[in-house]
Amino acid sequence: MHPAYSVIFFTTASGAGYGMLVWLAMLALAGNVVPAMVSGLVMFAISLGLITAGLLSSTFHLGHPERAWRALSQWRSSWLSREGVAAVITYGPALVFALGWIIFESTSGLWLIAGLATGVMALVTIASTGMIYASLKAIPRWTDVTVVPVYLAFGLATGGALLVTSYNIFTPVPPHGIWPVVLVIAVAWALKLLYWRRIDNAKPVATAESATGLGHIGPVTLFEAPHTGENYIMREMGFQIARKHAAKLRMIALLVGGAVPVVAFAAAALMTGPAMMIACLLGLTGLCIGVLLERWLFFAEAQHAAMLYYGAKAV
Repeated sequence: MHPAYSVIFFTTASGAGYGMLVWLAMLALAGNVVPAMVSGLVMFAISLGLITAGLLSSTFHLGHPERAWRALSQWRSSWLSREGVAAVITYGPALVFALGWIIFESTSGLWLIAGLATGVMALVTIASTGMIYASLKAIPRWTDVTVVPVYLAFGLATGGALLVTSYNIFTPVPPHGIWPVVLVIAVAWALKLLYWRRIDNAKPVATAESATGLGHIGPVTLFEAPHTGENYIMREMGFQIARKHAAKLRMIALLVGGAVPVVAFAAAALMTGPAMMIACLLGLTGLCIGVLLERWLFFAEAQHAAMLYYGAKAV
């Protein structure tokens, strides 16, 4: 599939924003955080800002962005519509949660209920985003059972890294507040490694022979292109990346987005003062770069079944 930068930004930015909301809800439930106006304003501005920016960027990939609102009506059959509905619903409890945290400086009672609803809806929205791709049977690599867990894990990983880094600006984060983020980052990349291993070893779901129904005759090869010029299918679904380049990018993503953040945030848990903040910023930067590469590869390595009619051997 052709990697659309607007969709890559959408899935990473909104995932991080929703993940941050989940961590904020967990902090409120644990009761070991003191809500404050300035820090709360910064954290909710970051999370809701990323969510809004991500959702708006997703419309850039549409032929008619002004009609994006119509997608909300198809929630009975479309995961894209369900994701949109969940995203809109999440704003309600999130704004109430933010109001309690920032204005009333409280995370108990009604504000806690709003926080828990926010966390649940944020998880539902991330899962729905993953299901948009996991439900597309024409792209076998996206239907793997690990796709939705990977989306959830990376949303929590980036959201946790953002929360620790931004919260540390105002109050030093204790070690027990950093180690869970380190664990989630490690789990996210472990799941991604499992995904890569599964798609590399998966047997083809369809071949040129099965697609044309001519397999009983022998191997099927493309005699002549279906079109004399490039069309929509070829632009959107015909992207190919060499295996050696994909392997190199995977390694870079794993090292920069996995190893660097794990080491950096683990070191931050043992530090204080400016050194702690520098370690958090290093970990957050590496994670963001790695997740962007991971998401680009998610699209670049996927093969649509339609390409069997354009010369692809198998998907």
